[in-house]
Amino acid sequence: MKIALLSDLHSNWHALDACLAHARTQGAERFAFLGDLVGYGGDPEAVVDRVMDLAEQGAWVVSGNHDQMALRPPTETQREGDSGAAWTHAQLRPDQLRFLEGLPLTQVVGPMLLVHASALHPERWYYVDDVGAAARSLEAAVQAHDSRYVFGGHVHRQALYYQGAGGRLVVFQPQPGVSIPVPSHRRWLGTVGSVGQPRDGDVRAMYAGLDLERGQLRFFRVPYDHVAAAASIRRAGLPERYAQRLLEGT
Repeated sequence: MKIALLSDLHSNWHALDACLAHARTQGAERFAFLGDLVGYGGDPEAVVDRVMDLAEQGAWVVSGNHDQMALRPPTETQREGDSGAAWTHAQLRPDQLRFLEGLPLTQVVGPMLLVHASALHPERWYYVDDVGAAARSLEAAVQAHDSRYVFGGHVHRQALYYQGAGGRLVVFQPQPGVSIPVPSHRRWLGTVGSVGQPRDGDVRAMYAGLDLERGQLRFFRVPYDHVAAAASIRRAGLPERYAQRLLEGT
């Protein structure tokens, strides 16, 4: 089975549409959405509608911190994403809010555990951005579900961690489009990057593709109309910083 792993869509319809189209050219048979469907971007209704449609067709979906904020917007602005949460909430229909409300924090699919942030206390939204955090997340997934693979997002960057000699975790920096063997006799943790808000200086959208039968993983970068996505943010009256991030990839 070929699975497209997409995270941090952030209400960016243009990036999502491009990634879904690209994934289909790669033979994707199922889709997994790893949280933060909304937040920052200007098209939350269109993005949630597309994910809801794919969920009806069998896609797996887990919740992210921005999805939770859209359900219960903060009363005070303390972090960058807080100011758009109330606006996002107001754009979503009742059925879309119910969909977000019903999303689990984790989902186990065969040998995989899907989560937005860390498998260690997923409700606390720990960042998996170094070997130590990856080791804690993977250990929690192994203890709870004996998972061979853990996939998440949240950090808006692509990385792959695996157990090397003696069980020590090693980080590997993937190259776009290059197939990586991920045999199930090892344990693996991947952060698949952000579809809707890249932050590594590259404006292209990110996602990953897993071929479970062959034990192969590929990380992708997908060009999309990021100028149009930024314009959508401006039309919505959201903070200019949200638009600039798409234009700069930061």
